[in-house]
Amino acid sequence: MRYSTFGVLALASILAASAAMPLLAHHSFAAEYDSKQPVTLKGAVTKIEWMNPHVYFYIDVKDEQGNVTNWGFETANPNSLFRRGYKKGLVAPGMVVTIQGYLAKDGSHTGNAHQLTMPDGKVVALGSETNPG
Repeated sequence: MRYSTFGVLALASILAASAAMPLLAHHSFAAEYDSKQPVTLKGAVTKIEWMNPHVYFYIDVKDEQGNVTNWGFETANPNSLFRRGYKKGLVAPGMVVTIQGYLAKDGSHTGNAHQLTMPDGKVVALGSETNPG
């Protein structure tokens, strides 16, 4: 079977463009988070979402008046966390943890997590390779 040069180039272009589409949806640390606004919050884990391209932790944080606010933290991807020693199930809902990270630029109760400290004091690196931590 013979293929025309144009046909092969067209197919290669289509495949390359479709492979790049997920990359276009990905965001940079600097686009959403402020490296000049570090934050340390302690709270009970309410949910963990394991998905690509990032894992998300949600914790309930109490302020001085006892009001509870749920915070969401973006971390690195599941494979990066695994290589850093974080195993699925290491942290469970209800566990009280401390998260250090950086606040979102939009003022929401979200951030980019740099590290997580377990109740026993063990520290696990959570941040993506691009955040300043």
